[in-house]
Formats: sequence, C-alpha cells, structure tokens
Amino acid sequence: MVIATSMGGPIAVLIILLVAICVVASCVKIVPQAHAFVIERLGGYKATWSVGLHFKTPIIDKVAKRVNLKEQVVDFAPQPVITKDNVTMRIDTVVFFQITDPKLFAYGVENPIMAIENLTATTLRNIIGDLELDETLTSRETINTKMRASLDIATDPWGIKVNRVELKNIIPPAAIQDAMEKQMKAERERREAILIAEGEKKSTILIAEGKKASAILDAEAEKEAKILRAEAVKQATIKEAEGQAEAILAIQKATADGINFLKEADPNQAVIQLKSLEAFAKAADGQATKIIIPSDIQGMAGAVRSIVEVAKD
Repeated sequence: MVIATSMGGPIAVLIILLVAICVVASCVKIVPQAHAFVIERLGGYKATWSVGLHFKTPIIDKVAKRVNLKEQVVDFAPQPVITKDNVTMRIDTVVFFQITDPKLFAYGVENPIMAIENLTATTLRNIIGDLELDETLTSRETINTKMRASLDIATDPWGIKVNRVELKNIIPPAAIQDAMEKQMKAERERREAILIAEGEKKSTILIAEGKKASAILDAEAEKEAKILRAEAVKQATIKEAEGQAEAILAIQKATADGINFLKEADPNQAVIQLKSLEAFAKAADGQATKIIIPSDIQGMAGAVRSIVEVAKD
C-alpha cells in the first residue's frame, strides 16, 4: 500500500500537467487570413477576433462561430416564375456574396444561405411578374441589376453584402421553345431572302453601271476620233493653204523679178510693144467671145503686117 501511494503521486502530477497543457493549448487560437472568430463569454457575445494569435479564458470563453470572409458563390436551383403575359418558366440564379460583419452574420439569421435562397426566389418572382416573355428573354442585365439592389438591401441586417446576381438559365415551356425555334427559323429564312434580293439588286446595278460606263467610253472614243479627224483635216487644209500661198508668193516674186529685170534692162518702145503683143496672144487663148484691143496695139499690129508684106516681096 505504501509503494502504491508513493507511485500514485507522480502519476497524478503528470496527469494534472497534461490536463493543464491541454487546457492552455485549447485557449490559444490562431485566426487565419480572410477569417474571423466570434467569441462568446458565458453565452453572450464578447468580441470578434481578426487575423492573428489570440488567447481566451478557459471554460468561460468559447468560439461561437468561425466566419469565412472570402467572397462566396451560391448556385440556387431553378425557380418557377410567371411572366406578365401568364407564361410559366423556370429560372436558376447564381449569387455572389461576402460577409462584411461577422457579428451580424452570427446572430442575424438562423440559416443565411437558405434565407438568401428564399429571398432570391421571391425577388425574382416580383421582377419577372412585371415583365412579358420577350422582355424577360432580352432583359437579363436589367433583372440582374434589380435583384442585386434588392438583395443587398435585404441582407444588410445579416452582415452580408451581395456583390452580384446572375441569371444562369431561363427555361421556357416546351411549347414556347418550339414556337421560338419556328420564329427563329422564319427570321433566318427572311434574312436569307433579303440577302439574296440585295445581292441580285447589287448585281443588276453593277451590270447597268458597267453598260453605262461602256457607252460613255464608246461615246468619248467616238468624240475623240472625230476631233482627231477634224484636227487632221484642219492641219491638211492649213498645209495646203500654206502651199498655195507659197506658190502664189513665188509667182508674184518671179513676176516682180521679171519686171525688175526689164526695168534694169531699160527696154525701148519696140520691146514694150512686143511684150504687149505676147500678152494679147495669151488673152486671145482664153474663152472670151469679145476682146477689146487698145489703139496703140492696133497700130503696132498694122506696122507688123507692113513689115511682113515687105519681107515677102
């Protein structure tokens, strides 16, 4: 009994030391980056620990909630909604949110994710209820903006900030999908017909413009040919006129030279009368039926005849 008692003392001390170490270790807390710890003391809120090393009082303090401060993404299942023109469709949403106040998040609502899901569904029904089918399909950005604003205001008391809301899929009824596909097919066929018609129109215009340009070029070529022919005739006429002028000038020059020669030779009266007879002979060779002979030439002619008769005798 004495031996057992003596051995039990150190063991008890060791056990007490181990328990003390465990208690101290449990009181040391390290908060990682982008996280926060909500601390309660005796069941009431005490503090919010941020990043770093912290110590809590044993037994009376506890970590009530570990909060992730990173931006989180939640993909909610498709929700049935009814449009303004009574078309039922299914829309699933994706919400991007971030916890900004760990205390409000810990004590604001029991299940924040479920609360956001239900709030998203009701907000989506309210917005889609004011839109028709075509507006719903073409107004994604407007719907996203309205939902983000509504959810952000509603989640402020929970310490949550909604950064973005996206409509992932809009699923209309099968009958509506068939009608939309037929409409899209008809629209594609209409665009194809328009493109074909525009192509034929452009082709016809190009052909007409080509013919017009060809006719203009032909007319311009004919015009230029006529201008060139007229210019050639003009140049030929000018050259011919210049030739005739040069010939007349040469004749006049020769006549002037002859007159100057006679003048320089100082002819007597007999030579002058002889030249007059030569001129008279040239005049008699013409086509005139009536010739007027000057008296002096007549006298000279008589003298010539007398000389000829004497010579015969």
